[in-house]
Amino acid sequence: MSEKALEIIELARKTGSLKRGTNEVTKAIERSKAVFVVIAGDVSPKEIVMHLPMLAKEKGIPCVEVPSREDLGAAAGLTVPTVAIAVIDAGEAKELIKEFKSE
Repeated sequence: MSEKALEIIELARKTGSLKRGTNEVTKAIERSKAVFVVIAGDVSPKEIVMHLPMLAKEKGIPCVEVPSREDLGAAAGLTVPTVAIAVIDAGEAKELIKEFKSE
């Protein structure tokens, strides 16, 4: 499941648009701009991202956790690890996100 989430991030990075980091992702969810959210599981302290899954659920946005910040940062095309990514424009990843919603 996390592999698929990273694949969505990579596709959206190439053909759509992303928001990176806790603050940007929080704003994207609150403004209902996000269509898919991915959070790293190795965040310390957990409090940094604890609000994101609940916020995403309220807005009906799929939210997935992946094991590491490094993988998430790499999938988003960053040279540094990142704790959260929101897909704003899915681009070619639309179908993959639909599959995620139906699971």
